[in-house]
Amino acid sequence: MRPPVTRHGPAQGAARRPFRLLIVEDERRLALSLAGGLTAEGYAVDVVHDGRDGLDRATEGSYDLVILDIMLPGLNGYRVCAALRAAGHDMPILMLTAKDGEYDEAEGLDTGADDYLTKPFSYVVLVARVKALLRRGGPGGGGPSPVHLHGDLKVDTAARRVLLGEEEVTLTAKEFAVLEQLVVRAGEVVSKADILEHVWDFAYDGDPNIVEVYVSALRRKLRASLIGTVRGAGYRLETESETAR
Repeated sequence: MRPPVTRHGPAQGAARRPFRLLIVEDERRLALSLAGGLTAEGYAVDVVHDGRDGLDRATEGSYDLVILDIMLPGLNGYRVCAALRAAGHDMPILMLTAKDGEYDEAEGLDTGADDYLTKPFSYVVLVARVKALLRRGGPGGGGPSPVHLHGDLKVDTAARRVLLGEEEVTLTAKEFAVLEQLVVRAGEVVSKADILEHVWDFAYDGDPNIVEVYVSALRRKLRASLIGTVRGAGYRLETESETAR
């Protein structure tokens, strides 16, 4: 007998149907944490913890988006994604993985995934990706990408591309995640604790000075004056006019 789906969020009989999301994730703590947060955002969320169950649910249910882990029992995320696309299901798929490499990303996207997020990730970033995918409405959608402009810095969070002027800058997954925290809150001071919480997640118990290491790397790859330090408070993206003062 198939295990019951864990359901979160408003009832489907509501006058205005919320977006329905399916989370397929075997890390139960993470899955339930994501479900709770997304429910608070107003989504109706179902959770399963096995690849075969995920494929069955996604095939049978009218989901607007699937959040799909790669390393799953029963059937891995690549195979689930490929099977859904082969069967003609075109809902957006956001893949999650603990791996970090171009090959893994390419394989996920080749099987039909719309976006890819490496663990540990920022919950704020995940919500932004979910909203962007829902706006685009699946593969081939015409909606806008979430592009952030700050002076001559351009950060495309959907394509995970960074341009400084006309030059593309290659960042690691962690470097990009740190920069993303700064650019989505451009003009604000972002504390080291906030960056740790959103980029390294709640389970991180290592040296908090790791944030300084990644900020230093970003300054080398971008421009030293682009990321300012607000002593005792955190970091802030600076504009040319600010750095010239």
